[in-house]
Amino acid sequence: MRCPFCRHEDTRVVDSRLTEDGSQVRRRRHCDACNERFTTFEVVEFKTPMIVKHDGRREPFDERKLRGSFERALHKRPVDANTIDEAVSVIQKRLRGLSERELASRRLGEWVMAELKRIDQVGYVRFASVYRRFEDVKEFREEVEQLERDLPILEGKQMSLLGDAEPGSKRG
Repeated sequence: MRCPFCRHEDTRVVDSRLTEDGSQVRRRRHCDACNERFTTFEVVEFKTPMIVKHDGRREPFDERKLRGSFERALHKRPVDANTIDEAVSVIQKRLRGLSERELASRRLGEWVMAELKRIDQVGYVRFASVYRRFEDVKEFREEVEQLERDLPILEGKQMSLLGDAEPGSKRG
C-alpha cells in the first residue's frame, strides 16, 4: 500500500484487528521511508448486477434506493427497522447469488413485493399500487382480493384489507 504522506510504494502492516461489528479489518500501517503511521480499512466488495430500467437505461444497484422503497411502503406501519434491514439483506443476497451481469428492474420489483407481502399486507398494497401502476379502482380491488386469497387471515391479528366488519360478511 502506498504511503499517503510521502507516496512511498511499500508500507508494512504493524497491527490488524476486526472492527466491532466484524464487517471490516482495521490495519495500522507503518512507512519505513518517512516513519509515519496510518490506518486503513479493508472491506469485502460484492459485485452486484446492473439494473436495467423499463426504458433500457442501466444503473448500478443502489441499496439506498431499495431501502427507501421499503421505508415508503411501510411508512407509519408497525414494522421495525430490523425487519426492513432483514428484507434488504435478503434481496442483496439474491443479487450477489446471481450469475447474470444485468437484472431487469421488474424482477427486482417482484422481489421487493414478495418481501413486503411477507412483512406487511398494507405495505405490499402501497408498493404494488405504484409499482404496477393501477389505472382504476377495479385493478386495485383485484390486487387486494388476490392478496387475501394468497395470505391466510390470522385470527385476531389481521382484518380484511377491504374492511369486512366480520369474517364471512358480504361486501356492500
